[in-house]
Amino acid sequence: MVNYTSNEPMHQSRAKGGGPVHGSLSEQSLIYLQIARMLEDDILRGIYREEEQVPSTNELARAYNINPATAAKGINLLVAGGILYKRRGIGMFVAPGAGEKVRDKRRAAFYEGYVRPLIREGRSLGLDEGALLDMVARAAQEGESET
Repeated sequence: MVNYTSNEPMHQSRAKGGGPVHGSLSEQSLIYLQIARMLEDDILRGIYREEEQVPSTNELARAYNINPATAAKGINLLVAGGILYKRRGIGMFVAPGAGEKVRDKRRAAFYEGYVRPLIREGRSLGLDEGALLDMVARAAQEGESET
């Protein structure tokens, strides 16, 4: 296996037109999924705007010391989802409407991963809709006072 390294400080590399590389990898999930998630996060935060170039697979590979094929797999997920598109010979760019697509995707995942299980658990505890809504409202108020 080839090991890719760079003389640039880790996570501080500057892509030709794609901007800096942000974030760090963990052992919690597959690397290519983490790459896709970090790029989505950067799109949501406005680091990469519509029609702006993102780091190339080689730049990501150097920054995170990973195989370029792994970085490409993460980018290809975003291409398949309409979040990024390729300009032949130039690189990958943020697609128009990408931010909203990412938000919609994450809202759907939030609903499936948190809201539906919350309702199931609430029902198993004998809580009705009103009680669940009261609990959510209370948690939201507590969250506001913590900030």
